[in-house]
Amino acid sequence: MLTIGIDVGGTFTDLVAIDGAGRTVFAKSPSTPEDQSIGVMNGLNELARRLDMSRGDMLTATQRLVHGTTVATNALLEGKGAKVALLTTEGHRDIIEMREGLKGNRYDLRTPPPEPLVPRELRFGVRERLRPNGDVLVSLDDASLSEAIAAIRASGATSVAICFLHAYRNSAHEIAAAERLARELPEVSVSRSSDVLPQIKEYERVATTIVNAYVGPAVRRYLTRLERRLAEAGFAGSLFIILSHGGMAPVEEAGRLAAATVLSGPAGGISGSRRCAELLAMLDLVPFDMGGTSTDISLIADGRATLSADGGLADQRIALRSLDIASIAAGGGSIASVDAGGIFRVGPESAGAMPGPASYGNGGTEPTVTDANIVLGYLDAAAFMGGRRPLNRAAAEAAIDRLAASLGVTRIEAAAGIYRLVNLKMADGIRLMTLRRGVDPRKFALLSFGGAAGLHAAEVARELEITRIIVPTTASVLSAWGMLTSDLRYEVSRTHFETGARTTADDIRGIFADLEQQAAERLRSWFDGPIITERSAEMRYGEQVFEVDVPLSDVDFTAPSLIADVEERFHRRHEELYTYASRDQEVVFVNARLAAVGAVSRIEEADTSMPATERIGSPTSNRQAFFGAWREVPVFALEKLRSGHMLEGPAIIEAETTTIVINGGDRATVNPLGWLDIELGSAKV
Repeated sequence: MLTIGIDVGGTFTDLVAIDGAGRTVFAKSPSTPEDQSIGVMNGLNELARRLDMSRGDMLTATQRLVHGTTVATNALLEGKGAKVALLTTEGHRDIIEMREGLKGNRYDLRTPPPEPLVPRELRFGVRERLRPNGDVLVSLDDASLSEAIAAIRASGATSVAICFLHAYRNSAHEIAAAERLARELPEVSVSRSSDVLPQIKEYERVATTIVNAYVGPAVRRYLTRLERRLAEAGFAGSLFIILSHGGMAPVEEAGRLAAATVLSGPAGGISGSRRCAELLAMLDLVPFDMGGTSTDISLIADGRATLSADGGLADQRIALRSLDIASIAAGGGSIASVDAGGIFRVGPESAGAMPGPASYGNGGTEPTVTDANIVLGYLDAAAFMGGRRPLNRAAAEAAIDRLAASLGVTRIEAAAGIYRLVNLKMADGIRLMTLRRGVDPRKFALLSFGGAAGLHAAEVARELEITRIIVPTTASVLSAWGMLTSDLRYEVSRTHFETGARTTADDIRGIFADLEQQAAERLRSWFDGPIITERSAEMRYGEQVFEVDVPLSDVDFTAPSLIADVEERFHRRHEELYTYASRDQEVVFVNARLAAVGAVSRIEEADTSMPATERIGSPTSNRQAFFGAWREVPVFALEKLRSGHMLEGPAIIEAETTTIVINGGDRATVNPLGWLDIELGSAKV
């Protein structure tokens, strides 16, 4: 039997298969942004070839396929989602423009506010009103609803977001409106806030529901198309989608909660990073995932990744819980340019999968990071993708030459400038992820993965004074590999906030008992294995506006001191985040959150440890590369290195789908897993 993980990136689609003996096989295929399922099926063809099977036989033998998709991400970033109408309580249609009264840069008075996904003419108020406790103040008015539905029909909207005031306490009006829409406009997609995010705070709730309505149709179309193509090819196993919180869910759940897939691919990388932390017995890692289009950065601290409800994308608020991931517009395809003011920059524009860097030979002419790596000798143009897709060195040089002419420098100076600038940009991204969270990156190791990360990891780490880098053998496909380490996960939440009333221990026990029953019932419909629960609460001091997420999984809910224990957890968490706690202030319990987690059976990887036959590995070749000056450096094949081998830099290590640069003064050792463990010296390229 096989399990397969598939991660669709901006440039390549990565695939990993683990067979019954624990053998891991991986493949890459160019992504097809016009229809991601084409690239997926092409990748499955290549994966089957590497397994020495037909695609049909491979899919017939596959019991579980786990997939990370960027359909929702691309729809938001490119503004290509559905035409959405908003149905809301009369007088409240401007919530998405008022937002929270905040701007990205509050001191720049000229910065325009972000464009809402729903223009004002597509927002329709309906006469109805609930009290804050959920009691009906004004019943849902049929005539008003009929007028709104008629206006939606005339507008040509293809998706509707329903968000009534206080619907998190009582969903009856939203359900009634959704049922009317389903009867009268059956072709229109509908998202209810009471289904998507049933909790307090109107802006977060309406914004998240609108995002769900905006990306939902595209996600469902894609998943339906992918399911059909897989079935036609012989797949009869279970298809799961990775959600932004790092857990996986069946296709129907991903379609219902499409807004939860916006970090689908990167979330797989964090799952893989957690597994790496377990295998290495290293609790503190900075996952550094550099691909063709972007770089994703996160934290594994004390063996755990952080979940947050403060996320968003493309200036749109998404208040669903997701892994804390920072994405930077820096990848192998990032374009280097000189702006109108004469400023040299790298990105945020990317050559993407098509046309790609100039060296791809697909019509691209702009100089990119990949082109610079070829010119500097770090990347072997003839060996790209194992030689199956050789790059055009002359085209890379021509692109860099044009940039050099505009800067008035030599070709090598321009290429080295691109390399240096993109490294600084990624190091700054890691600073934001670590220092602003009170974490000293020098105490962490850098986990390097993604197809392009190995070319830059040493210099990025050196900028941060990180002295250790880990490069797994599956580095170029670690997000896809990580998806096979994910569990099923279903999250629910409930607001419990009463003005002037303190939350009691019985309140907390009752809320979490109800949530546990609700979550377990849903998860039981997906699988019949053991279920564990994770509890947390969003709390704040009485004078505060924003809440702090507090883990509560190890709190004894039967203890008489439950309230004191929960409040003390909040004080300690507040102190960790903001350096102080105010134990004399009132603590307000706002939202309860619970995740039901189902551990799926996994095929464990084969033991790759092997005795070292010699201390120093033998290079397969030598080539000229630029390390401050041109030097002839040894080139090693990663697959030929064995546990215990040690390499001194400068050197280059090549695998079929990635390249690792070892700088002068650095030392790389192959650990028992077959992974590279790099100890940094002080030299810089």
